[in-house]
Amino acid sequence: MSFSHGMDDEYEKLIRRMNPPSIVIDNNSSQNATIIKVGSVNRQGILLEVVQFLTDLNLIIRKAYISSDGGWFMDVFNVTDQDGNKLTDDVIDYIEKSLEQELCFLSSMGSVGLKPTMDCTLIELTGSDRPGLLSELSAILTDFKCNVVSAQVWTHNTRAAAVMQVTDEETGSSITDPERLTKIKKLLSNVLRGRNSSRGAKTVFCHEITHTERRLHQMMFADRDYERTEDGNVVDEERPNVEVVNCYDKDYSVVTIRSKDRPKLLFDTVFTLTDLGYVVFHANIDAEGPEAYQEYYIRHTDGSPLKSDPERERVMQCLEAAIERRVSEGLKLELCTTDRVGLLSAVTRIFRENSLTVTRAEVTTKAEKAVNTFYVRDASGYPVDAKTIDSIRQVIGQKILKVKGRSEELKPAEESSTRFLFGGLFKSRSFVNFASYS
Repeated sequence: MSFSHGMDDEYEKLIRRMNPPSIVIDNNSSQNATIIKVGSVNRQGILLEVVQFLTDLNLIIRKAYISSDGGWFMDVFNVTDQDGNKLTDDVIDYIEKSLEQELCFLSSMGSVGLKPTMDCTLIELTGSDRPGLLSELSAILTDFKCNVVSAQVWTHNTRAAAVMQVTDEETGSSITDPERLTKIKKLLSNVLRGRNSSRGAKTVFCHEITHTERRLHQMMFADRDYERTEDGNVVDEERPNVEVVNCYDKDYSVVTIRSKDRPKLLFDTVFTLTDLGYVVFHANIDAEGPEAYQEYYIRHTDGSPLKSDPERERVMQCLEAAIERRVSEGLKLELCTTDRVGLLSAVTRIFRENSLTVTRAEVTTKAEKAVNTFYVRDASGYPVDAKTIDSIRQVIGQKILKVKGRSEELKPAEESSTRFLFGGLFKSRSFVNFASYS
C-alpha cells in the first residue's frame, strides 16, 4: 500500500513538472479591466489560493469565469485596482512572477495559510459582542505592559472575534512568562464572556501566524455565529440572497448568491465553500454593477452533490454569515499617528466614553507609524451624531483622526483650545495614563 501511494505521489509531481502553471495577463482586450488568465493542474483548494493572492493585492475582481472539470484548472478574472483603473505594468510583472512561483510552491507543498512565527505573541479571541468590548480588551493588554502591533476585529450576530499580535513593552519581543500569560488569558476570557453564560468565550495564544482573515472566518464559524438570533444586527432586506438547488442531470449542486458588491466578497464565499469541504467545478461571477451575482457548481470531495435539505440550509446560513461578517456597518474612521504603547486602549476608551461601539477594526503598525481603521456606531443603535464625531476629533486631533466614506454627512469641527489641550497628549507617553484600565 505504501509503495502504491508513493508511486502515485511521484506521478503527480511528474505531471506538475510537465504542466507548469500558465499565467497570461491581457491589458488590451478590455477598456475597463485587466484580464488575468490562470491555468494549472487541478487540485483541491487551488481556486481559493488564486483568489486569496489577488485579494491580498487589494485588487477588485469585477468578473470571473472558473472551470475545473477534469485534471485542468482554468480561471479568467477581470480585475481593476481600488480606484477602478486597469493595472500598471509593474503590478502586472509582479503578478506574473509571483503567482506562477506561488502556484508551483503550493502544488508541491500543499495548501498553506501559515507563515513563520514573528517575534510577537499571537492572541485569538472569541466571545460576546457588546459596546466598549475592544476598549476593555485593549486596556487589559496595556495594564500588562503589552503593545498591540496589529489586530483585526470582526463582529457579527452578537458575537465578536479578534486576532491580535502583541509584544512586550520593555523588550519589544514576544511574551514568554507563563504566569503573566495565564493572568492575561483569565482577564481577557472574563471580559469576552460578559453576562452571556450560555455562549462561551475563548482566548488562545498561538505560535504560528495564519492568514488573519481566513482565521477570523474559521473562528466565527466555530463560534456558530451563523445561527440566527432575534437581536442579530442585520435586517432582512440587507441580507444576501443565497439559494442552493441540485442539478440532477449533471450531479452538481448549484449555489447562487446575490448581494451588495464590496471588496473581498469573492474571497469570503470561495473560502467558505472550500472550508466546508466542497469543490467548485464551474463558476460565473459578475460584480460590475452595485449588486454582485455569483453562481457556483459544486460537489463534495467524493464527487456527490449536496444530499439533504438540512445540508443545503446549513450551506446557505454559512454563506450568509461569511458575507455579513465583513459588512462595514457604521461610520469609518481612520487614525494615523506615531505608534506607542497604549494607543489602541486610549482611542477606544474615548469612543466608549462618547457612547460609540466598534463594529469592525483593523490595526496596523508600519515603521513606527500606527494606521488604524475603525467602523463605529452609536451604542444605542441610532445614527452617529455629527457633534459627537466633532468632539472626538477635537480631543484626538483633526489631522490624526479622519472621517472616511461619509464625510459629507458631517460638519467640519472648528479648532479649539480643547484640541490643543488633549491633542498634545498624543505627543507624549503621558497619553497612556489617559486610558488606563479601570
